[in-house]
Amino acid sequence: MGDPQRRVRARVIAWLIAGAALVALSCLLGWWIFSRGDEPLAIDTAWNAQVAQWWNPALTGFARVMDEVGGGWIGVLAVPIGGAVGLILLRRPWSAAYFLAASAVSATGVQVLKHLFGRVRPEDILVVSDYGSFPSGHVANAATIAVAAVVIFPRVWVALVGATWVVLMAFSRTYLHAHWLSDTVGGALMGAGAALLVAAAFAVPLAAERTDAAAKAASLG
Repeated sequence: MGDPQRRVRARVIAWLIAGAALVALSCLLGWWIFSRGDEPLAIDTAWNAQVAQWWNPALTGFARVMDEVGGGWIGVLAVPIGGAVGLILLRRPWSAAYFLAASAVSATGVQVLKHLFGRVRPEDILVVSDYGSFPSGHVANAATIAVAAVVIFPRVWVALVGATWVVLMAFSRTYLHAHWLSDTVGGALMGAGAALLVAAAFAVPLAAERTDAAAKAASLG
């Protein structure tokens, strides 16, 4: 087995282990919260009270924009399809397929946990949201996009931008009291884990596609 093949195999194993662990942690966190009944965690109530003190029109406007971009038809349909189209235009069809698959798996996992645990949202919610507070679908979407971007374009700056996007989305969800802080943690775990598990399934064609893209870039340079 050649060195490139060994690297791909090692990547598959790492992604499988990391992805499964993150999804399992999301499920375990949800189960622990569910086992406590309707009583929120101390950190949840403390953070909920803290962000309430930061209310101002600018932050509220920002959070409402994040609400629109991160969920609904924009977050669930427009962003995945738009991202896939962009990747196809870059001649990365396997990356496009991976991005769509990761988004679908993440969204499915979120809905399963929402209906399994049925956690009640904070009473002072400022936006209209669907059933179930745990985990946060908006944050799961953000984490899926962030991790998928790093898988497709493995650069430090991509990881930093992705991490910032996830943090900002988590803040906006708690600022609007649409989620408890622990919901955003569960969403990040589910979204990142789903992206890694699907990446493992697409590892071979993604590696070949990346190699071809690098060879074409070198020939043009």
